[in-house]
Amino acid sequence: MGTKSDIGHMHERLATLRALALRRADRDCPLPRVAIHVARETTKPNPGVYQPMLCVVLQGAKQVMIGNQVLRYDPASYFVGSIELPVSGCVIEASPAEPYIALSLALDMECLTSLLAEVPDQPVADTAGFAVSAVTAPLLDAWARLIGLLDTPADIPVLAPLLEREILYRLLQGPQGGLIRQAARADSRLAQVRQAIGWIRAHYDRPIRIEALAELAGMSMASFHRHFRAATAMSPLQYQKSLRLQEARRLLIAKADASRAGYAVGYESASQFSREYARMFGAPPARDAVRLRQSETAEEMAA
Repeated sequence: MGTKSDIGHMHERLATLRALALRRADRDCPLPRVAIHVARETTKPNPGVYQPMLCVVLQGAKQVMIGNQVLRYDPASYFVGSIELPVSGCVIEASPAEPYIALSLALDMECLTSLLAEVPDQPVADTAGFAVSAVTAPLLDAWARLIGLLDTPADIPVLAPLLEREILYRLLQGPQGGLIRQAARADSRLAQVRQAIGWIRAHYDRPIRIEALAELAGMSMASFHRHFRAATAMSPLQYQKSLRLQEARRLLIAKADASRAGYAVGYESASQFSREYARMFGAPPARDAVRLRQSETAEEMAA
């Protein structure tokens, strides 16, 4: 546990970052790979696919379900993901007076790879593809300097790459350094799993042959299953199902009918599609589509 001065320093940094983020919340962020997220009320679970990233919460809290794991992160912690992950996330602490505020940084694998040559080697972690860890004062300091560039935009082209590199360095030096190393090393188990994930994402509407995926990853069947689940908290079939159902929902919002949406993403059975869709989204496809379109219309009228 940190000293009182350490804790006070972190509270001060969080307050500074919150003020900077709120000032820019309604505008595009000019910092490369950085996004500012603000929610003034809690949200329902929203499925999506996380790209490799770091997320630091400055106020409020978020909950994310990945496979069968439920993670919470708030101003005492950060989330890092090193591969593409189908998730269902929701803001669980937010209000108009104290909105949810978070910063995210898409991981630059080229920058990480170059850093590995300069950072002392450490034992590489298991194949985990995501984690939540306690935030540190040095990490917040680097973020504060990076977000502070929003007040001096002329400095961004020169200084932003240096500060982004410092943030990645702090990650490599922290408790999830092994996870980050796995993401950047071409010879890691995670890189092998990523080969299979790339195929699934490109061909989510096709039947999966686990033997072919294991061969693509350069692993035995048993090893592939073990490392894939360690990286994603789900099996290859569960991973594919999440991608299929999320794409089907996108098609439904775009006015496709339920049977066509299910067929387009690879389902041959309408009843199976409806059953699995309702299990993920809480309502059958047609009913969920009506609800989503009505919600979009209400938002447009309120805008």
